Amino acid sequence: MSFEVLISLSSFGAAEVGRHGQLWCSQLALAAGADSVEVRGEMLRDADAELPALNGLASVYSSPEGLWAQGGWLDSAALKRGIAAATRVGARRLKMSIGDFQASSHGSLWGLKVELAETRIELVIENDQTVRAGTLAALQTFFDVADRAGVSLGMTFDMGNWHWVGECPLQAAQALGHRVRYVHCKGAQRLPHKWVAVPLGDSVAPWRAVLRALPADVPHAIEYPLVGDDLPAVTRAQIDFIRAARAQS
Repeated sequence: MSFEVLISLSSFGAAEVGRHGQLWCSQLALAAGADSVEVRGEMLRDADAELPALNGLASVYSSPEGLWAQGGWLDSAALKRGIAAATRVGARRLKMSIGDFQASSHGSLWGLKVELAETRIELVIENDQTVRAGTLAALQTFFDVADRAGVSLGMTFDMGNWHWVGECPLQAAQALGHRVRYVHCKGAQRLPHKWVAVPLGDSVAPWRAVLRALPADVPHAIEYPLVGDDLPAVTRAQIDFIRAARAQS
């Protein structure tokens, strides 16, 4: 079995990324043994300077924008921005959520099909932490409608985000596993008033069973806090953990 292990650069935290920048974090991740990184659009300080500097280090660009804007209209400008950023950073995948996709949005899928036909960037849809774009029902409806419109899309499966919308990650993995092209490895723990992301090994979820329900040969990214006095060592240990966990699942 062969698969890539990535680091989603948000794993280093807003303070660390803000202090050092995503280039520094990428270099640390690769030195620790990661195969590549996921650049985070919401953490860019100066896109014009940072994206070209990151070229060749990243295989995924994560856009903070949804594909459909509030009201249900296709946000072609957001998609174009995402594609342009992914292209500038040399990433082959663009990750976005569906945003406010609703019944009135169905007719706009032809526009998405046209946009995607003009790029080699692969769009992968992520389950986010909102009811409108992160529940199993919402995503199954979207993918079914997209299939009927001739828009074939893969999925970024975030193992932890299901908890934020009150759903079972294992049920979601069993239902959507055939669509998954990219996995976000994220554990979850419940605090008194909220969920928090934690390493898989500390998760309350049946994460080994979830991994078994997902494809083994797609990229897997760490997207949980990487913190410690020896950050390279912490990062290396978690990369090794993901490789071992996937091999055993």
